[in-house]
Amino acid sequence: MRLVRFGDRGSEKPGLVDALGAIRDLSRHVPSLSGTALEPERLAALRDLDVDDLPLAPRGARLCAPVSRINKIIGVGPNFQESAALAGFKINPEPTVFMKAPSAVSGPNDPIEIPRLATRTDWGVELAVVIGRTAKYVRVEDAMSHVAGFTLANDITERALQLQRGGQWFKGKSHDTFAPLGPWLVTPDELKNYDDLTLWLEVNGVRQQQGSTADMIFKVPYLVSYISRFARLEPGDVILTGTPGGVGLSYDPPRFLGVGDRMRVGGDGLGVQEYVCVNC
Repeated sequence: MRLVRFGDRGSEKPGLVDALGAIRDLSRHVPSLSGTALEPERLAALRDLDVDDLPLAPRGARLCAPVSRINKIIGVGPNFQESAALAGFKINPEPTVFMKAPSAVSGPNDPIEIPRLATRTDWGVELAVVIGRTAKYVRVEDAMSHVAGFTLANDITERALQLQRGGQWFKGKSHDTFAPLGPWLVTPDELKNYDDLTLWLEVNGVRQQQGSTADMIFKVPYLVSYISRFARLEPGDVILTGTPGGVGLSYDPPRFLGVGDRMRVGGDGLGVQEYVCVNC
């Protein structure tokens, strides 16, 4: 299934995408795509619904991040050899893990804010994993049973705040709109090849990133298991699994975002995000 949230801010509703690409309203069957509603068994029950009996969402309705009430966004640092080498980051024997504020979440087409006094705002397409069942000290072999699904993410970063203000990544990654998610939450049964997906990102029509999740150093089941050793993962928590080569920092000279720039971000089976950069 491809699950979505749609509607104006503050009145979002859950929905699913039918076989023809239309959005169907799920609000009669599930109040929100959050918390225990994301447990794999509860999501599986939605497959038994008669999709044709579900109301259609209003044409042109705004798409939101596909899950709500996210408590934690956990990022993984360099997870692609090429990306790390080009950007000058060291790959450690264990994953580099950082936090991104949940308030940074935005929808797949919402404008991206360029922070005040920003000089080095960067991009990074990623596969995001959404947790569906509480995970604590989970074995790698059992990790995927705790996953609700996958979505597309862009780990936007203000590099000056990340690298030149005390080396604290949280500051460079947590501005409003720096975590666009969506358009869909894709359940694992529909995205069985999550470990071999092409991800790409364009700025002003120019392809800047393209890579495959097959090249990830630390794979999805390992990341779920690894992170669960340090923090309890709860339904709705999001793991950003790392970005392939081609972030702006890696170019010579570097390429960064400015007001008016447009991005398109996509991934196999994950849909497309499209937005413009605006003043804060």
